[in-house]
Amino acid sequence: MQDETDLGNPKTLHPAFYGCFDWHSAVHGHWSLAFLLRRFPNLAQKEEIIQKLTLHLSVSNIQKEIAYFTKKHKYAFERTYGWAWLLALQQELNTHPEPRLRQLAPNLQPLSDLLVARFQEFLPKLLYPIRVGTHNNTAFGMNLAWDYAVATQNTNFQALLKKEAIRLFGKDVNCPFVWEPSGTDFLSPCLEEVVLMMRVLPKQEFLTWLKKFAPELWKKNFRWEVAKVSDRTDGHLVHLDGLNFSRAWNLYDLANRYSEFAHLRSLADEHLRFSLPVITDGNYEGEHWLASFALRAFLMKEAQKKP
Repeated sequence: MQDETDLGNPKTLHPAFYGCFDWHSAVHGHWSLAFLLRRFPNLAQKEEIIQKLTLHLSVSNIQKEIAYFTKKHKYAFERTYGWAWLLALQQELNTHPEPRLRQLAPNLQPLSDLLVARFQEFLPKLLYPIRVGTHNNTAFGMNLAWDYAVATQNTNFQALLKKEAIRLFGKDVNCPFVWEPSGTDFLSPCLEEVVLMMRVLPKQEFLTWLKKFAPELWKKNFRWEVAKVSDRTDGHLVHLDGLNFSRAWNLYDLANRYSEFAHLRSLADEHLRFSLPVITDGNYEGEHWLASFALRAFLMKEAQKKP
């Protein structure tokens, strides 16, 4: 806090994204609602979902969110994890088949534009990538940002993301899979980097890079034990259920893109199945965010059925 103007309850400070454990979870909770309504347009809760999203994503609420982000001492707020999920929400609204949700996209766009600009300013200044398995992971933020840049045909943003990905990760070799997971990971540093490079490099360049970076993934018998959680009432330890989902979505993504890695689908299925039952286990520590991760895993799994 800089002064007394920073005091306020969450609804006052973040009228669009409040009421969850943290801002980013509220953002991807909104994404989850929009995502589900796209795939299940006859949900019993359809009208309630539309009402809530319309209420939260109003022009005035988004302007207040922007005001928070533009405070000098809040410049790095949610960098880059929350930024990335906000762009995912924008991407979902932009082409939503439900007109009332699609009409909300222009309301959110100014905040998305601000965060694209933040990405563009921040990444060139990041001298070394952040390879942790939690919120600050550089590759994860860039992956969602890349998908948004492609979906919105923002070629300048794509060019910057490609340039910075190659600078940050292009010389990496022998990612230590045996070091994963760390105790509270919900992202795989190795796999997030793999799928980022898959996005930005042409096939042959990527496969050449991958043979040096992750030779294990080429093995037809590659195995990776699912992450186990000792206490799902612990908000940090339950991160490991999210890791199972994020491993799954990255393995599906790689297998879907290149047939050389089709053998990884069964491993992805194993990770998805292991943690799926706990997304509604009654523990808020996981329930407030794990469903979003499970849905993203299903999104990537679903993609393998498409031509």
